[in-house]
Amino acid sequence: MDAKIVPDTIEDIEIELLLEAVYQHFHYDFRHYARASIKRRLLHARSQLGYDSISAMQSDVLRDRTMLPRLLNYLTVQVSEMFRDPSYFRALREKVIPHLRTYASLKVWVAGCSNGEELYSLSILFREEGLAHKTMFYATDINPSALKAAEAGVYPLEQIRLFTANHQKSGGHSSLSDYYTAAYGRAVFDKSLRSQVVFSDHSLVTDAVFGEMHLISCRNVLIYFNRELQNRAVGLFRDSLARRGFLGLGSKESLRFSEHASAFSEFVGGEKIYQRTLP
Repeated sequence: MDAKIVPDTIEDIEIELLLEAVYQHFHYDFRHYARASIKRRLLHARSQLGYDSISAMQSDVLRDRTMLPRLLNYLTVQVSEMFRDPSYFRALREKVIPHLRTYASLKVWVAGCSNGEELYSLSILFREEGLAHKTMFYATDINPSALKAAEAGVYPLEQIRLFTANHQKSGGHSSLSDYYTAAYGRAVFDKSLRSQVVFSDHSLVTDAVFGEMHLISCRNVLIYFNRELQNRAVGLFRDSLARRGFLGLGSKESLRFSEHASAFSEFVGGEKIYQRTLP
């Protein structure tokens, strides 16, 4: 079984049953996530939520409507930062944006948008480069709580120093403070940054092709999938990109072992930015 722990302990069997139950009852499919990672998260959830066993937690997940959203917060990773890996955004700015300027209109998909940090980073970058007026952004995630947080665009003020430093390193043309208002220990990002954003529930595991995009940024999501699911996701990206469109992955991710690798060429290899090549 690819990237799965052989269920030879009671705990492993409980995990298999819980993931199957979540899929059957709620249609959230975590069965092909990298098993070591999903096991670690479930054990953490069990401990934090005060259960003696995974089975006891499963019982409440199936019967208590408030439990699934709480469990999703453990099963989906919501840790990010604005302009994370600034060199990636600098490469978009210097290498990809010149190509995108040639289009009359643009579509950008932020897949696995988490709490929205990547979305706002791209929205600011596109505004600075004069492309915001002709760009529609699509921000998707499977976690409703994450989508709600992304749409709100509110972050702890103590994170702003890091966000600001990242923005400057990415080649930002303005001050990050131009885009948010600080109050009560929070930074509230301007509504105009999401005026052309569609927030949507979309699963890379079970859902279909998502539009015809000129840029897809999906970073630090595939590392949590097993090989089968990684192939499915990359196939979705391939079919969702316009010819010569761009795909950005996380620093620890690669298309090297994907069965769809031949549909892409390395565009900025060091930053894991690829270009769709085949029809």
